[in-house]
Amino acid sequence: MVRVKEGSRPPWIGLGAAVWVEIAGGCAYTFPLYSHALKVVLGLNQQQLTMLGVANDVGENFGLLPGVLCNRLAPWIVLLIGGACSFLGFGAVWLAVSGVVSSVPYWLLWIALSIATNSSAWLGTAILVTNMRNFPLSRGTVAGILKGYIGLSAAVYTELYTGILNNSSSKLLLFLTLGTPVICLLMMYFVRPCTPSLEDDEAERGHFVYMQFASVLLGLYLLTSTILDDVFTLKKEVTYTLFGFMVILILAPLAIPIKMTLYPANKKRSNGQLEGSESSESLLADPESEQNILDSDDASFDLDILLAEGEGAVQIKNKKRKPRRGEDFNFKQAIVKADFWLLFWVYFFGVGSGVTVLNNLAQIGIAAGVDDTTVLLSIFSFCNFVGRLGGGGVSEYFVRTRMLPRPYLMTLTQIIMILTYLLFSTGNTSTLYLSTALLGVCYGVQFSVMIPTASELFGLKHFGKILNFMSLGNPLGALLFSGGLAGYIYDLEAGKQNGSGTCLGPECFRVTFWVLSGVCGVGAVLSVVLSVRIKPVYQMLYAGGSFRMPQQGGH
Repeated sequence: MVRVKEGSRPPWIGLGAAVWVEIAGGCAYTFPLYSHALKVVLGLNQQQLTMLGVANDVGENFGLLPGVLCNRLAPWIVLLIGGACSFLGFGAVWLAVSGVVSSVPYWLLWIALSIATNSSAWLGTAILVTNMRNFPLSRGTVAGILKGYIGLSAAVYTELYTGILNNSSSKLLLFLTLGTPVICLLMMYFVRPCTPSLEDDEAERGHFVYMQFASVLLGLYLLTSTILDDVFTLKKEVTYTLFGFMVILILAPLAIPIKMTLYPANKKRSNGQLEGSESSESLLADPESEQNILDSDDASFDLDILLAEGEGAVQIKNKKRKPRRGEDFNFKQAIVKADFWLLFWVYFFGVGSGVTVLNNLAQIGIAAGVDDTTVLLSIFSFCNFVGRLGGGGVSEYFVRTRMLPRPYLMTLTQIIMILTYLLFSTGNTSTLYLSTALLGVCYGVQFSVMIPTASELFGLKHFGKILNFMSLGNPLGALLFSGGLAGYIYDLEAGKQNGSGTCLGPECFRVTFWVLSGVCGVGAVLSVVLSVRIKPVYQMLYAGGSFRMPQQGGH
C-alpha cells in the first residue's frame, strides 16, 4: 500500500520538483568537462580514459536495483539513496583530481565513478515512475519533458563550470559531491504518488504546453549565453546575473501549481474527492477489485483487444490468463516477448552509438582543430534536449491522430544518424558543429520514444524494472563501441603520429564512425520490424484519439 496524495495541485508540484532532480541527475553528462583533468592529473592514456567513460555510463544506466525497489520503497527513500551515491562517488573522484589523496588506484577510481553516476539511475527511476503514474494519459509528453530537462543538464553544468566555477574541474566535482544530495533533500518531500487524473483535460494539456515552452526558453537561453561567453569576455557581474536568470527559468514550472492555488478550478477530481485530502490506497488499480460486468462498453473494449492481439475470446476475470500487450506485464513475462528484445536492440544501437561520440566529444573536437570544446558540449546538450522534448511531443501527436507507433520516429532518426556519422568521419571542422547538432537531436529522440513505448506495451505496474533493463543498452553500447573500439583506434593512431597520447586529424575516429554508421543501419531495420509488429496495439490503445486504459488480466 502506497500513501497517495489527493488533489489536482500535488502532481504538478511534484513535476516541478522533478525538474530540479532531473537536472541534478544529469551529473553523468559532465564527464567531458573534467575528463581532460583526469587524463592529465592521473597520467591516463585515451583507452584508460575511455574506460572511465564506460564506468560513467554503466553507473548512469545500471538501474535494475532502483527498478525493483521503486515498487517497494517510497520515492523519497529512492531519492535519498541517489543523493548518497553522488556524495560518496563524486567525493572520491574529487579527492583524486584535487590532489587531496595521491596515487588513487585506477580500479578504485573506476568503481567510484560508477557509484557516483549511479545516482542518476536512482533519481531518474524515482522521478519517471512516479510522474508517469501520476499522469498516465500523457506518458509521451511527460517522458519528453523530464528527459528534455535531463538533456539540458549538461548545458546547465557547463554554464556553472565556465561562469561560476572558473573552468575548475575540482570545483565542479566538489559541487557534484555536495549539490546533488542537497537538491534531493530539498525536493524529496514533493515527489510523491498522487491520485492520477483519468480524464482528458484541456487545462492539463495547456499546462504541459506551458512546461514545454518554459523548457525550450531555458534551452535557447543556455545556448545563447554559452555562445556569448565564448565570443565575448563577460564581467563577473554579468555572468552572475545570467546565472541567476537561468535559475528563475528552471523554477518556471512551479508557476502551474501557484496559478492553480490563486485561481482554483471549481470542480472535483474524477474520483469525487476534494483536493488536499490524503488516502492510503494502492497507486495502481488492483485487477482483482475491478468490476467485470460485461456491459456494452466493456464488451466493445474487449473486442478491441481481440482485434489488436488476435488471442482468443474475451476472458472472464476469475480465469487467470497471460497479459496481452498494453496490459501490465511483470518482468519475467515481458522479457520472453519478441517485442521486448526488438525494442531493446533498437535502443541499444541508437544510444550506444550516440554515447560513444558524447564520451569522446572533447577528443573529437581537439582532433578536428577546435580550441574550445565546451561549445560542442553545449550544442550537443541543447540539441539533445530538443530531441528528447520533441520526440515525446511529436510521437504523442502522431499516436493520437494517426495511431502511428512511436518506434517509427526511431527509424527516421537512426537513418539521419547514419548520415551524421559519415559527416563526422570526414574530420571537417566546418561540418563538425552541424554533425554535433544533428546527432544531439537524434540521440535525444531515442530516450523519449523508448520510455513511453515500453510503458504502453508492458504497462506501468512493473515499469521501473522494465525501464532500467532497457537502459542497460546505453552502458553496453559504451563498453563495446567507446571502450572497445573508439579508444583503441584513437591510441593506435596517436602512436603512429607522435607517441604523445594526443591524436590530430580525421584518422583518429574515422573507422569508428564508419562502424557506428553500420550499427545504426541495423537499428533502423529492426525498428521498422518492431513498428509493424506493434501497430495493432496502438490502434487498440488510441482508437478514440486518446489513451485508453486497458483492462487487466489476472496474473
